[in-house]
Amino acid sequence: MHLPIFDLHCDLLSYLAKIPGASPSNENDIACALPWLRKGNVHLQVLAIYTDVRPGSMDLALKQAEIFQSLIEEKTGAFTAFQAQSWKSSDQIAALASIENAAGLGEENASWEAIERQLDKILSKVGRLAYVSLTHHTENRFGGGNYTKGIGLKDEGRRLLDLLIEKNIPIDLSHSSDLLAEGILNHIDQHQPHAPIIASHSNYRAIWDHVRNLNDEFAQEIIRRKGIIGVNFLRAFLDNDVPERLFEHILHGFQIGGENAQSFGADYFYTQDFPDKSRHPFYFPLAENASKYPEILDVLAENFSAEQLEKLAYKNVLHFYQNLFS
Repeated sequence: MHLPIFDLHCDLLSYLAKIPGASPSNENDIACALPWLRKGNVHLQVLAIYTDVRPGSMDLALKQAEIFQSLIEEKTGAFTAFQAQSWKSSDQIAALASIENAAGLGEENASWEAIERQLDKILSKVGRLAYVSLTHHTENRFGGGNYTKGIGLKDEGRRLLDLLIEKNIPIDLSHSSDLLAEGILNHIDQHQPHAPIIASHSNYRAIWDHVRNLNDEFAQEIIRRKGIIGVNFLRAFLDNDVPERLFEHILHGFQIGGENAQSFGADYFYTQDFPDKSRHPFYFPLAENASKYPEILDVLAENFSAEQLEKLAYKNVLHFYQNLFS
């Protein structure tokens, strides 16, 4: 099925920033390379600015923002800045930047003034941000990540939330610990109940019991708040052994009320230097690169209407950002 695809998460920028000789066209290196995106009919790709919690993360984040800017500004380039209100299908792939791990906004010893300057610098290079994740898997100065227990929203996390809300930037729960997600939602309810909340690349714990996945309570909170949830294609978060679990995650999203929220967030990244060999291969063949979206939609067409498939493929994401940017 040949529908436009809007995908909420890939790590092309960190690959380009860190791997010597990296190219956005090298389909042998990364599953979201340009040839795969074109074959999959991807029309919007969110490019994450990803950093670890370590010294130098702010410089690395800024480098990725500059790479995003260069990709957009290439006169004959493949990417163009996403214009939500006037989007139409074209040969260029629309792009938005996001921040995956706010360590890229503020290292552990950075002053608050430096954090504010860093956010402004990044915005000056990328324009709008699709979302910001406060953490990655581990703990940072803002809160606890997926693999931390008992660490929720910290005081500086509250301060960062207020800054992001002021700038109308969505908050991403995909890498939040349960306690951090609860803290984020509670803080927003107390201070700005209409702030946008999403999960850019998350699956469902009800289908595959993994701390990286959303429990139904948080998923339904995102749905209630008119957010979006991008299904993740990584084998570890689908089911280590059953490829078809991908379709069960998507179906579950619809079943819990997410017909207007469910979307794609494939999470393609450079895997060749990943040390844990038990994670290889990272993706099942049915979702091994960004060319696979039409085939995935063909399978889903057995259980979904044409209107539902359009929502999943691109309309839910398009409507979210049209409302956000209006």
